Amino acid sequence: MNFDEYCQQKAAPPGSSIYYALRQAPTARQPLLTALYALRREFEETVKKTSDPTIGRTKLAWWRNELGALASGSPTHPVSKALAAYLPDVVTAYPALQALLASFEMDLDQARYLDYPNLRRYLKSVGGTFATLVAQASSKDQSGQQEWAAALGEALLLAQFVVETGNDARHGRIYIPIDEMQRFNVTAADLINRKYGDAFAELMRFETKRAREALQTALAAVPTGERRAQRTLIAQAALALALLDEIERDGYKVLHQRIALTPIRKLWIAWRAK
Repeated sequence: MNFDEYCQQKAAPPGSSIYYALRQAPTARQPLLTALYALRREFEETVKKTSDPTIGRTKLAWWRNELGALASGSPTHPVSKALAAYLPDVVTAYPALQALLASFEMDLDQARYLDYPNLRRYLKSVGGTFATLVAQASSKDQSGQQEWAAALGEALLLAQFVVETGNDARHGRIYIPIDEMQRFNVTAADLINRKYGDAFAELMRFETKRAREALQTALAAVPTGERRAQRTLIAQAALALALLDEIERDGYKVLHQRIALTPIRKLWIAWRAK
């Protein structure tokens, strides 16, 4: 398996939302974008599939060294090799890649957030940093600043938290702020034990509304001149909005299952996204 095939399988297997979002990018940009999404997936799996924080930090330390090897021209991992092949300037991108890696360390330090301002630190660090990397890789002027991208990245991560509420809780992570759970009288045990009810539905209605509004606001802020180049992020946001609607129609039954769109619907939504 070459590094392109590895990145494709890691980041965007056929039928996945990322698969259809990436296909909206210009053909020449797709290998680099796929490598970036694969790198994020590697970091995410490192922290979220590791129950022992010490082991997680050891794995992240390996990745820190691998990013250094990428910057020095001697990468060993398939994703790093893909980035070396497609990044126009590895040295310039290196600080942002380091920042993305460092942001995932937050998952090893805490699994709960007291309130939304605290959660936003995570949203900005992970979602904002990654979406900015994608926006810069997609733009014709890769040296330009995409301030709007950070907000879109935060919104995409908020939507992901709604979708993954049950799965995250079963792995010991709850991204719904503690004060909001208290306001709606929902406990961590309710999420872990898959307890549905009016209180949970009201909580998820609130979380879904916030994620939807954040996505809509961020999409509206994408400059007209950037929209064609940024179709991957725009398609990803359109797919997230459609999935939030589906979750709402299903009564927020996200604790025991992962609600998803059909592949043909994903294709249609991503193709129409502008």
